[in-house]
Amino acid sequence: MAKTSLLRPLAMAAAAAVLVAGASTPALAADRDGAALPAPDTAAVLSALQATTGAGAPGAFAVIRDHGGGDRTRWLTVGKANLDGTPMNSAWRFRVGSNSKMFAAVLVMQLAQQGRIDLDKPLRDYLPAGTLPDGWTMTGRQVMEHRAGVYDHTNDLLEQPGEETTAAFEARIRTKAYAPADLVAMSVKHGQQYAPGSRYSYSNTDFVLMGLAVEHLTGRPYADVLRERIIEPLGLKRTSFVVPDQRIAGAHITGYLTNDDRGKPLLDSTEQTGSWVWAAGAVISSAEDLDTFLTALMAGSSGRLVSDDSLRQMEAALPTPTAKISYGLGLRRVSLSCGDVYGHGGIVQGYQSQSFTTPDGHRSVVVFANASNNGSVTQGLMNALEPAFCGKKPAAAPRTAFAPAASRNEPGDQGDRGDQGLPVVEDTRI
Repeated sequence: MAKTSLLRPLAMAAAAAVLVAGASTPALAADRDGAALPAPDTAAVLSALQATTGAGAPGAFAVIRDHGGGDRTRWLTVGKANLDGTPMNSAWRFRVGSNSKMFAAVLVMQLAQQGRIDLDKPLRDYLPAGTLPDGWTMTGRQVMEHRAGVYDHTNDLLEQPGEETTAAFEARIRTKAYAPADLVAMSVKHGQQYAPGSRYSYSNTDFVLMGLAVEHLTGRPYADVLRERIIEPLGLKRTSFVVPDQRIAGAHITGYLTNDDRGKPLLDSTEQTGSWVWAAGAVISSAEDLDTFLTALMAGSSGRLVSDDSLRQMEAALPTPTAKISYGLGLRRVSLSCGDVYGHGGIVQGYQSQSFTTPDGHRSVVVFANASNNGSVTQGLMNALEPAFCGKKPAAAPRTAFAPAASRNEPGDQGDRGDQGLPVVEDTRI
């Protein structure tokens, strides 16, 4: 049985911080356009991490890794990995939440490359009969872009009137084992929300559907396909998908769910089935494995995950209602003062992380905190991305380091993007 005891909140004392870097300092990598990567502003990153612990997270970390010409990794840790007092450890495993969508997207693109799915035909043709109603014609591409009009089933599990988040977690999430088809059925009951392709609306059900398509087309359990096509080829030793097992095997960080009533203690939410988000959010991994995955993905054909053409499709992000945030095929694009980065964020009870990389994969950044249901913690992690990628802010911050975005005239483009912090993105509710 999972532990359900409530733990006392952390004291608001300043947390200890650790910065470890490689002994050598190799030349910074260059991006696709040949511009040098700016050195990260580790002091500003550390300040953002300390803000997350000041907001109520037991601990936080950032791992900044440069590839090419020699690797250099910077590890910054603040606070505790658990309320027993163990220092935060950036090498340990954690639940990655919606970062899982990147893994699902890669599996789908591999099947598309094999001609087993056409992303521009109705997705229902690639699902078990009856999964979606006959009149639902949204394509796989629209589903992966969150532009399909599919209601997010997690609304029904999390936002029951009169219940706290912790109560909902204990009642419907921690120990419940949902079948993926049942999650889709919850969504279908609400009907199609809008005409496919007409707008953007983030939905976890979208990637439950893509996981079901992977199973249907391969005839294999999703966990097996993920292991055989991504985890084993990349040697991701700390990555797994164990739904509905509740435990995280091996050395791992303890996750804490924040009560809606901040006067109540944190809840140890480490043990949970993960079945309520399944392919959309149940992967367990580590910062090192996320770096390996992102680096291989952004290498395109040479990374042996997806072809160059598939990567271009995944990167073809469209604007969302959130300024500086666009979304492609399971990849989020974030516009920083020095250019765009690609990856995803993930929040699941007790854990939240942001995992991004430059377009060439030469720098990856993974930031993490072991508390959820706390927007201030989320904002702290988002605020770490700009200094991690773009370094110290110059008097004028031209967009030169990565792929420029100023010419796109996207909604929410506000010129010098370094003047404002990144907004909290739309998957933060879970």
